[in-house]
Amino acid sequence: MARRSRHRLLLLLLRYLVVALGYHKAYGFSAPKDHQVVTAIEYQEVILACKYPKKTISSRLEWKKLGRSVSFVYYQQALQGDFKDRAEMIDFSIRIKNVTRTDAGKYRCEVSAPSEQGQNLEEDTVTLEVLVAPAVPTCEVPNSALSGTVVELRCQDKEGNPAPEYTWFKDGVPLSENPKLGSQSTNSSYTMNTKSGTLQFNTVSKLDSGEYSCEARNSVGHRRCPGKRMQVDDLNVSGIIAAVVVVASVISVCGLGVCYAQRKGYFSKETSFHSGGCKSRSR
Repeated sequence: MARRSRHRLLLLLLRYLVVALGYHKAYGFSAPKDHQVVTAIEYQEVILACKYPKKTISSRLEWKKLGRSVSFVYYQQALQGDFKDRAEMIDFSIRIKNVTRTDAGKYRCEVSAPSEQGQNLEEDTVTLEVLVAPAVPTCEVPNSALSGTVVELRCQDKEGNPAPEYTWFKDGVPLSENPKLGSQSTNSSYTMNTKSGTLQFNTVSKLDSGEYSCEARNSVGHRRCPGKRMQVDDLNVSGIIAAVVVVASVISVCGLGVCYAQRKGYFSKETSFHSGGCKSRSR
């Protein structure tokens, strides 16, 4: 019984496939071809290919850009939108002369033509990836820092595709990703992240004073920000001590002045002062 059931099920599946194929042929629809991925560099040219065996007078061609909303690129034998001025048709394919980053996306060409079986429809899907060189990165470098503190420099580019990697330069010389391999005149306590663009000094020193710039680089190109100087100074301990002495002296002088004024009777109310051993009572 089990074998008979399986045999019947196979027969039903075969009948279904035969009917489906017959319907498919009768109406002339064909399955989409292999999906294409095309890569182009911004501001250069690219061809979005739509392969169809033969172009006839009665064939109808449409190109669409797919996304949240579908927009026509080629419709009623004419290029649409801004493609009019920077693209041309080569049979069923589109040649974009000056590709931009906004052109990136998924496209579909649809070719329909009458046939003996009915209306024949062919489709090709193309994904366009646009590579973009980095712009001049934004660099954040502090003007000054105290020796022994943690200091972080930042570098970022938002234009590049693929995402760029970053290299920091000190006085025009690239810093090694491994600080131990760098120059002896450079602090070895820094950490450089080539992905995020940060350069962090765990304990900055006077050796780190200099002009810093950052370069963003990907497979298309590279750009560097203007150099900015960072000055690292030691904490001025003697200056702090001198300032404390001055403040203490001012307080002492003020206290003596108050005592003197109280003794001379400049205070009308009964007041008691305790400052540096000075104690008197005014009447």
